[in-house]
Amino acid sequence: MKNNNYGLIMAGGIGSRFWPMSTPQKPKQFLDVLGIGKSLLRLTFERLQDLMPDEQIYILTNTIYKELVLEQLPELKENQVLCEPMRKNTAPCIAYAASKIYHENEDTTLIITPSDHLILDSQRFCEIINTAIETSNNQNHLVTLGIAPTRPDTGYGYIEFDNTNGVEANKAYEVSNFREKPDLETAKSFVSAGNFYWNAGIFVWKAKVILDALQAFQPRLFNLFADNLTVYDNGLKEEVAVFNAFDKCEDISIDFAVMEHAKNVSVVLSDFDWSDLGTWGSLNQHLHKDERNNSIIGDNVYTFNTENCLINVPNNKLVLLDGLKDYIVVESDEMLMVLKSENEQELKNYLKVIEQAKK
Repeated sequence: MKNNNYGLIMAGGIGSRFWPMSTPQKPKQFLDVLGIGKSLLRLTFERLQDLMPDEQIYILTNTIYKELVLEQLPELKENQVLCEPMRKNTAPCIAYAASKIYHENEDTTLIITPSDHLILDSQRFCEIINTAIETSNNQNHLVTLGIAPTRPDTGYGYIEFDNTNGVEANKAYEVSNFREKPDLETAKSFVSAGNFYWNAGIFVWKAKVILDALQAFQPRLFNLFADNLTVYDNGLKEEVAVFNAFDKCEDISIDFAVMEHAKNVSVVLSDFDWSDLGTWGSLNQHLHKDERNNSIIGDNVYTFNTENCLINVPNNKLVLLDGLKDYIVVESDEMLMVLKSENEQELKNYLKVIEQAKK
């Protein structure tokens, strides 16, 4: 039986909250943030290998990262790296990829995943994705994955679903509403209600179904990318057409563009260990700790009277730390950050001050 599953890994983000390791030149998806010899992009690619052949995995990234993708994923051919010439959010990227891949195979089912999420249980991930594929194919639904919230987090969007018949992992439920990032009190009410899951930003749908949805809810975006599919037969012609489409299209997420309008939407409740690795703190939850609750990446780090710290330094750097508590210490490319863990949400503001000072 022909495998009609196609993977699309979204790998165009900047990841500024992982400074100083993550930079515009080499964002976090290309980094080995776990210290295991594999980048987050590489780990994401390997998860998808169990669901489809290598030649049916596409990477959507910014033009400036094309060579970096090919370097880290040598299994790919150059035409499997789809380049956005400018950042316009997820809806244009998905419109582009869905149009191109649909032109190649009209029976395509797309599995779309960010490149920088941490999922440790690949087997369970594949089981959940297979349920999503079955739901998508049998019901012509747009399917998203929901993650059971472990805390009232204000940094995630939430998916509301009908749980009158109970809640069961690896089962699909029709979506009632998508809720934007809430305030703390609203997030608490979501968690206590039991029928609100985090929106993981992982989608499964038939290419034709998402293109039909784009045509219905975002006709201009649809016309820009899908009006003439023959442009995807020609390298230079495609490059020009894609540049013009991105130049003219709106900056909009797939959630705003389609998911909040469509009625044929299901969520598969997912119970694999998941983190979007939005911050150093979220990474720290998944790292090995020493007897004083320090997470240390680096072969020559010596700590004294130091506890509850995340330390990530090059292996060739000899580091002595004394008297630190609740800090994040990261060195990369001649940049050093020593940041109190409680101030991590201020990192973007601090970086803005540094940029202003450098001008």
